[in-house]
Amino acid sequence: MPAWKQLKARLKNSEKLYEEALTLLPGGVSSPVRAVKPFPFYVVRAKGSKIFDVDGNEYIDYCLGYGPLLLGHAHPAIKKAVETQLEKGWLFGTPHELELKLAKKIVRYYKSVEMVRFVNSGTEATMSAIRLARGFTRREKILKIEGGFHGAHDAVLVKAGSAATAIPASKGIPMNLIENTLQVPFNDVEALSEVVEKKKEELAAFILEPVLGNVGLILPEKGYLEEVRKVTAENDVLLIFDEIITGFRLGMGGAQERFGIYPDITTLGKVVGGGFPLGVVGARREIMEFIAPAGEVYQAGTFNGNPVSLCGGLATVEVLERARIHEKLEKMGSELVRALKDIISDKKLEYGVSGISSMFQIFFGQFDGHPPRNYEEALRCDREKYLELFWRMLQRGVFLPPSQFETCFLSAAHSDDDIKTTVEAYEEILKRLC
Repeated sequence: MPAWKQLKARLKNSEKLYEEALTLLPGGVSSPVRAVKPFPFYVVRAKGSKIFDVDGNEYIDYCLGYGPLLLGHAHPAIKKAVETQLEKGWLFGTPHELELKLAKKIVRYYKSVEMVRFVNSGTEATMSAIRLARGFTRREKILKIEGGFHGAHDAVLVKAGSAATAIPASKGIPMNLIENTLQVPFNDVEALSEVVEKKKEELAAFILEPVLGNVGLILPEKGYLEEVRKVTAENDVLLIFDEIITGFRLGMGGAQERFGIYPDITTLGKVVGGGFPLGVVGARREIMEFIAPAGEVYQAGTFNGNPVSLCGGLATVEVLERARIHEKLEKMGSELVRALKDIISDKKLEYGVSGISSMFQIFFGQFDGHPPRNYEEALRCDREKYLELFWRMLQRGVFLPPSQFETCFLSAAHSDDDIKTTVEAYEEILKRLC
């Protein structure tokens, strides 16, 4: 019997709420990734490393809001800071000092950034970064990675695998809005060089996640990011690092600090907001002063620099500074990934493991213990088997992202007991599935 059927009796209230939601929300959800078949579970509260559903079930959470909650749920320092701010007000429509305080923190830790613009999401950040790159270079084309995800705006919703001719990845996107978007595979320097050298007079920027986080978890091969920086610099093409996921997660200075590769434009989100809606565009002064009102690249928003979001983000960064969280997460992440790899080598199971710092994922398929290196290889995964893993882990009280093409996250709130319970559940379930 499928695991979800065994769980059905424990999720009666969630199933009932979902049936009602189908009459009120498209697909019953507010974002597609939450539409787990046959129905999702509904959360009523969360604390630390745990979430609790409307049926009274408790789960160890490795989704963590899809990445923002590096400190775990309802961290007391963030809660206190936000409560204090709420007493002062939560929307002013004027400048306020929190903008300066968080901007200083970002400029301190991101060597490539001298100025920032605060927006409200990762989607807004990448959309604004692309507009800025086009305005600065006076060129129209952009280059992205096949399978790389940069939010839900038209210019980047291009069907993967359509490198030669751009094809919309969604209905409602006119062809003329994506005809200037080119694609290359991840970890393929030769393909990148060929496109950049051929199109450099038209290319404004190359945007990529330095670590792919929305096709599972795919890491850059040794030397790849160095070559990316070299090729873009030599051909006068701006390099945009989408660090919405990796910013402040792979270290205080994100992936660019970890790998020692510095882009022209950086986008941040998720962790930098401490669980509140926030996106950031940052670059050297010369580029950023093209943004209005200093320059002619228009960007604006009623909620830009929202004091509650900035307060949550500032509290998060301050905890990271004083508590040496990243050292703990590096150790915990390494131990978890090693345990998952040990299960493979012991049982010769058919899946690959990918991990870096507090991010990890497994891929079902014949990978000889090695994860995919690009989107094309990731497509070979057995997604149905992963969904069965999701439901079986949920039975054991462990919540993973329900899609093979998402990433699992650790937080500072996860304990040694959480990891032990999780590894035991993985071992038992993987032996049955593989």
